[in-house]
This record gives sequence, C-alpha cells and structure tokens, in this order.
Amino acid sequence: MTGITAMTENNDTTEEHGQRPQESQGIVDFLRRHAPFADMEPEHLEFLAARVAVESYARNAIITTPDDGPASCLFIIWQGRVRGESPDAAGQGVWELVPGELFPIGALLSHRPVQTVGRAAEETVCYRLNRAAFDSLLERSTPFNDFCTRRLGSLLGQVRRQVQTSALEGLGGDTTLNFTLGERLRREPVTCTPETPIHTALQAMEQAHVGSMLVTDDAMRPAGVFTLPDLLTRVVLPGVDLEAPIRTVMTPNPISLPGTAFGFEAAMLMAHNGIRHICVVERDRLLGVVSERDLFSLQRVGLVNLSRSIARADSVDAISRVGHDIHLLVEQMIAQGVKVGQITQIITLLNDQIGRRIIDLHLQDVELPDVRFAWLVFGSEGRQEQTLKTDQDNGIIFETQPGGPSADTVRDALLPIARRINEALDRCGFPLCPGNIMASNPDCCLSVEEWQARFRRWVDQGTPEHLLNASIYFDFRVIHGPTGLAGSLRDWLLERTAGNSRFRKQMALTALNLRPPLGLIRDFKLSSGGEHPNSLNLKLNGTAPFVDAARILALANRIPETNTTQRLRQAARCGAVRSRDAEAWVEAYDYIQMLRMRKNQEQAAAGQPLSNHVAPDSLNALDRRILKEAFREARKLQSKLATDYQI
Repeated sequence: MTGITAMTENNDTTEEHGQRPQESQGIVDFLRRHAPFADMEPEHLEFLAARVAVESYARNAIITTPDDGPASCLFIIWQGRVRGESPDAAGQGVWELVPGELFPIGALLSHRPVQTVGRAAEETVCYRLNRAAFDSLLERSTPFNDFCTRRLGSLLGQVRRQVQTSALEGLGGDTTLNFTLGERLRREPVTCTPETPIHTALQAMEQAHVGSMLVTDDAMRPAGVFTLPDLLTRVVLPGVDLEAPIRTVMTPNPISLPGTAFGFEAAMLMAHNGIRHICVVERDRLLGVVSERDLFSLQRVGLVNLSRSIARADSVDAISRVGHDIHLLVEQMIAQGVKVGQITQIITLLNDQIGRRIIDLHLQDVELPDVRFAWLVFGSEGRQEQTLKTDQDNGIIFETQPGGPSADTVRDALLPIARRINEALDRCGFPLCPGNIMASNPDCCLSVEEWQARFRRWVDQGTPEHLLNASIYFDFRVIHGPTGLAGSLRDWLLERTAGNSRFRKQMALTALNLRPPLGLIRDFKLSSGGEHPNSLNLKLNGTAPFVDAARILALANRIPETNTTQRLRQAARCGAVRSRDAEAWVEAYDYIQMLRMRKNQEQAAAGQPLSNHVAPDSLNALDRRILKEAFREARKLQSKLATDYQI
C-alpha cells in the first residue's frame, strides 16, 4: 500500500502525483457535489476539510483489510475506484466504489473490522478522516449522521425531493399524502343532532358552504353523515318530508380514522368504500372531517371518483376507458410525494376493482353450480405490487361437497365464463398471460383439494419447473368471492413449507441465479444484445432478488403476508432478520420500483411500449448512485440466503 499524505490535520500541504484539491476550499467544493455533503452546513464541511489527509494508492494496493482490526478511518474517494473483495474467495469482487463515495461506514459505526478487502482498482486518491474526527462529525452534523446511519434512506430522500419537484412542475403546486389527518383540519365541523329537521340541516350546510353534515350525539360522537348527493337520492326522489329528522336519511355509523392516521390511509379507505368524506375522531369525539378535495386539491383525476367510475361501469367498454386516467393518477401521486409502495397499492386497488367489476358483469344472469368459488390473482397483483406494465396471472379455487357436483363438473361450468372474463380483462389493458396462467386454463381452475395436491407435488418433488411455478402461484390472493377458501389453503401451504428445508434450499438456489447486475470494470453489467442492448432489466435483476428472498423468508417463518415489504418487515418482527437490514432492503426495493414507475410514465407519455429496461446512461448521477446502493442491498439479502441454506 502506498499512502502519500497531502494534507495533515494542521493544514500542512505537499504536492504529490499531479493536480488535486489541497486547500480547504478545494476540498469543500468537491464534497458539495456529493451526498451527504451537499446537505451539510458550511461550518461542518470546513471542519471536515481541515481534518482530512489526502492519500494516494497504486493500482491493486490494499486500502482496508479485516486483518487491520477495528476500522479506524473513513475514506472518501476523490479519484479512481475502490473494489471490495471477499477475503475467502481469492479476489472475488463484492462491491465497487467511485469518486464521491465513502467507506467503511458500517465498520466504523459498529467498531469492528471491515468484512471485505478494500483494494484500489486503479490509481486512486482518497480523503482520509480519522475516527475521532468522524465521531465528532457524527455529533455535529445531522445530515452526515443521517446518511451514515441510514445511507440508502438518505439518498432516497434526495431523489424523492428531486422527482417530486420535477413532477410538480406540471401540476403547479405542492401537496402530499404523507401528512396526518389532524394537520388538515381547517375548520370546526358542521354538525347537528339526529332529531334536527332535514330542512334545518340543509340551511346550515348552505350557510357554511359545505357539502356534508355530520350528525352527532350530545357527547359529539359521530352518529351519521348526510351529503348533498344524499339529498337527491334519499330526499327529493323518494319525496321525503323536509320536516323529517335527519336520522331517517343519514348514513349511520360513518367511517372514521384518528387524527394520527395519514392521508394515504384515508385515500385508500375512501376508494375502498366509495365515499368522499372521513370523520376524524379522538377517543370517540369528533374533531372534524377530511374530504377527498382536502387530500387531492391539485388532482385532475380523483382516486375516489375513479374508483366510483369503475364500480358504476355497465359494460367492459366503459371500464376500458379508465386506463388513461390511471396513468394520470399515478403521475399525480408521484408529484404528491406518495411513497412507491403506496402507489403500487393504489394501482393494485384499482386493478382489483376493475377485475371485480368485470367478474360481476359476467356473472349476471349466468347459471352456475351451487358451490363456493373465488377468483385468485397471482404474481405482482397477488403481492399488491403492480406497476403500469402488467399482464394477467389468475385462477379459480372452488369447494366441493360430498354428494354434490364433482370437481370436473364444477370446472366444466366455470371455464367458459372464466374465458370470457380473461378476454374482457385483455380488452381493458391486462394482456393475456403468455404462459397461460389464467383462470380459463383447466390447470388453474381447481378445487381446494386439487390445489393442495398440486402444491404438495411441487414442494415434495421440487423440479426446476415446480420451483418456477411456486415463485408465481405461492403469492396468491382473493379479489372476488369468499376469502376463507384461500386462507385455509395458505395455512396448509405454510405449514408444509416451514417443515421442508430441502424445498426452501432449492428455491434459494434458484433465486441466487438472478444476481444484481453490478460490474467490476464499470458500474453495472449491461445486456449485450437483444431488443434492449446496453440496458438493465429492473424487474428481472432489480426487484426479483428482493421478491424471491422475501418469499422464502415467508415460507420458512409461516408469514401469511404476500406483499414483499410486509414479508421483510414481518421477518424482522419474528427475529428471522435484523430490523435495520429489513428496512434497508425495503428502501432499496422501493427505489427500484419507483424507478420502474418513472420509466413507465416516460414511455407512456412518449407513446412507447412499456418496458422494464433502463439504460444507465439515461440516469442522472444521483439515480445511478442510488441504483448501485440498491443492487448492493440485493446482494446482501442474497448473501443472507446463501448463509441460511449453506449455499
């Protein structure tokens, strides 16, 4: 190792190896171009610049190694590249860092040796900060502390602000769903008692310029709600006497949330129930009301209105026309700063409603056997993680009874209607599944016992085809019909997989075949040909490693959730992984999902086919850096799998 000190802590300088920042101001100027230094106070940057030494390393020189004992210095790369190598695998690359990046943060925070050998991949120059100054800077600078303790989360905060600012340019303002409902209460609620005459309540609504009246008892507990649409349907058309008490036409037991609930929760609840107002209560006492307009003041397409349009659609053609509005809604959600996990849930919510409405339309006036059955969704919809690019993965589960119709009889009756539903979904923007994983396929329309037999064969035999099927079908969820059938199937499956480590090891081996595309010579390993040359597949090599690992954790620990982030967090709660690791994996996964969403939005706006591929050269420096961090977290998660199953 060759280390040339160009700046000492008393600011002595030495010229060495050509031009480099040697004065404090030159160092500060360089640091300001990178995270987290761009967010730090000037005095804290000057504190850092006055205490670093500049070190030069020849190509292949070792900078850090586990043999050195607990980490004693922070390194900031100014020039060149540093490669992390596994000490047990003769130079096998684990990570690579470029100018502006820091290491070894984790070892410094944990007061432990580094876990990899840090080697100069080419002639490299670093700023070196000793432990005492590092610890002091942690105490002085909140942005620096936040970055070191939540590195990926800190970077994601920057890119979210960047994306939000860009998206808001087209909306002309600022808004967000990440506020508590208590923060949006702008006025005292307009209320009346249950015995108030209808005309008196209407006069109060007109004087207050509001569209809803909250009906409360003497203790201000919500008893009901009356809205202007109710005036037409419940009063005018039926010819109800305006002297009648409001309780006769109100909606009783209005839906409510506490003031600590977030705007996103209220938006989802409104969409689920087709309502425009949510009561905000504290200890059963009404504090106020939040309307759809309060949540979406800038939206050109309202979530609740869109949800209602789907529910009221009387034909497949009417449903198919909402596709453009869903794209517009996603654009607005990005602008509002909605988290990507929430956006994918909203997309899934609307897609579920489209699916349910199509099923309802096709079940009208159809004679079917008197059996219980439910419509299942698999894959990304089963995980509630759908983006704008999605196709169909669905099936049917039904119940047979002794003395009743046989499974074959029920299946023969359900398949024709399932085929029409699949075709209708295709017309509404959900392409038919190329692999025929659809309810119209007899292999996907099974009784409870037949699904169990199929899953048992996959778990017990574990062929490559079975493992591929498991990665799709095991993320099942009901969107129409009784949920109990799928619930009992899931309980049975989790019991079987938790007790079969051989099957889970086979799944882990398959999952590890999809490695994050991190390169050693360049930042990323790019595709060399095909339809999308020199690009990264954000689904296959980006989100899939997280999805596959989370599924294995769920199957091993009897976790019933299907959503990837919920599975990771539940794995932390049950002690299968560390909480800080789970949160880092969630942040990495969410970022890649958000990048997919943004690229799909850009493709849709340009009239291009939606794709999961992205060219790194099309990303700005911040996105490239975060994408590398996200891929590194995927590697860490895969390393956890490899350790657990001794692969």
